[in-house]
Amino acid sequence: MENVLQSLRNKEFSVNSELMDLLFNCLDALESYVNSIAETGNEGNKDYSHLIELLSEVNNKMRVKAVKHEETVAEGGQAETVSVPTLELNQYDKNAINKAHEMGLNVYQITVVLDSGCVLKSARAFIVFQLLERYGDIIKSVPKVEDIEDENFDYNFTVIVVTKEDKQLFINGINSISEVRDIVIKEVAAEPINVRLNEDVDLSSKQSNNSIEFEADITNGSDEHAMSNKKAKTGKTVRVDINRLDVLLNLVSELIIQKTRLEGLAVGEKSQAFTETIEYLERITTNLHDAVMKVRMVPIETVFNRFPRMIRDISKELGKEVNLIMSGEETELDRTVIDEIGEPLIHLLRNAIDHGIESVEERKKMGKPEVGQIFLRAYQDGSDVVIEVDDDGQGINIEKVKRKIVEKGLVGKEIVGNLSRKDIIDYLFRPSFSTADKITDISGRGVGLDVVKTKIESLGGIVDVETEEGKGSKFIIRLPLTLAIIQALLVVVGEEKYAIQLSSINQIIKISPDEIKRVQNQEVILLRNNVIPIIRLDKVLDVPKEEKVKKKLTVVIVKKGDKLSGLLVDGIIGQQEIVQKPLGKLLSGIKIITSATILGDGNVALILDVNSIV
Repeated sequence: MENVLQSLRNKEFSVNSELMDLLFNCLDALESYVNSIAETGNEGNKDYSHLIELLSEVNNKMRVKAVKHEETVAEGGQAETVSVPTLELNQYDKNAINKAHEMGLNVYQITVVLDSGCVLKSARAFIVFQLLERYGDIIKSVPKVEDIEDENFDYNFTVIVVTKEDKQLFINGINSISEVRDIVIKEVAAEPINVRLNEDVDLSSKQSNNSIEFEADITNGSDEHAMSNKKAKTGKTVRVDINRLDVLLNLVSELIIQKTRLEGLAVGEKSQAFTETIEYLERITTNLHDAVMKVRMVPIETVFNRFPRMIRDISKELGKEVNLIMSGEETELDRTVIDEIGEPLIHLLRNAIDHGIESVEERKKMGKPEVGQIFLRAYQDGSDVVIEVDDDGQGINIEKVKRKIVEKGLVGKEIVGNLSRKDIIDYLFRPSFSTADKITDISGRGVGLDVVKTKIESLGGIVDVETEEGKGSKFIIRLPLTLAIIQALLVVVGEEKYAIQLSSINQIIKISPDEIKRVQNQEVILLRNNVIPIIRLDKVLDVPKEEKVKKKLTVVIVKKGDKLSGLLVDGIIGQQEIVQKPLGKLLSGIKIITSATILGDGNVALILDVNSIV
């Protein structure tokens, strides 16, 4: 594999689909060996000799096809072939090449072949060197300059030149020197020199492979100097088990709870010193919390990196041409969110290829490019991270979805006709609902989009869909940056206190009881010409309370995507920074409650899941 990859780096041959399949199969084989060693301590007994044979065939073909570069010797002359050697570059050479590219200079590899009858080879080489140094700087020579001076070389030598001049100047100049038979010039591209380790942190893993990413940059100087730089960089990085970070976050959370309790203590008339101390403590705890959260943040590229291979495999299986374009990989999310977001994205990408992107023949008929485009984007929007899966396929066929709704007996024909476009699309997220005509390994089982919605909503996020028939679809996931400490509104229902995440709240209004009307057995109010359904939280949460006639009712207007709903509460306590605590396994099945928090007075308040209630 290394031999094939080295030949690819040297541009001795081009990549094709068959070669990529072979390399991916080799990668799978290596992964299988590594997993076997991790589990059992030995490589296992799987035989991959057929892959080694295929690799040998590729390498043998490359040896037979020695790379030849043709260059016209002189104007009107006949082109001859010259074998160009592959130069091995050390870090110093790579740095020099990269620096030249940054400065907008050209880097050329020039191979000069002298006539076989040349008597004074070193003298001719000296003249060539003089010409090259007149227009640029020589950063590498093969053989070495000392060997060329001692005539310890055949009739050809290769140099790398950094220059601001065009290569035609060198061709004309060197060809004017007598006893030069051939000259081959090719441009040298920038070389990658960064060493980057990015290990995935997995809470479920039994191995302590959890680490924080570090990067070592080799900047300049010799190999020894580069290595010392690398050591200095990596010495500032510590590997930390993710479980230790969880413990640290819990301690910070407890500190915030105690700070909240201090604020609420009834200590008579509070002195200015007490107030200032509390304010200073609040600043410290906020900064400490931010620092811990930044340590827990992981770039979303750890999730995105697995998708190009998956898209390639699925597109080949379906016989479609698909190009995946990713952006925003550097966007950071909390570790807990990163661990959960992979599965929903896999479902959305599989849907985009199978349901969205058309076959090559269909795209030709529609006047679209043969290769379908899928865009995977991530970016931060305020306190949320937005992930978009966008394709240029056929879009969602609304009429087909309507037919499926009626076929499955979910709604009658008469009602389907009155449903809005958004309501119809929402049926795609129902369990066991699929528009596929036949069940395959990729789709048709109806376990895709409902999994996406359930998972995203469990993370406190929402999923929106934008689609246009014949143009494509866009699935938009909006997630909170972190799940640990949130801004919330505390409300009273009966004798109980509940918390509603502030990002879900649109506004708070007061209404009179006679403003509530009934439409199709649903309580609603009219707010700025919008009909908003009313949900009585005491009924949903089964909270006992005394029925009192109130002149004014408090309604918290919450949003779920574009949809607004009103939650009827008995009172508002106020906005507060709260620490989310998981409910535990015994209460994990309760959908309308996501987690709980400990208030300043030591009591527990449940945090409501707006997405499940609305």
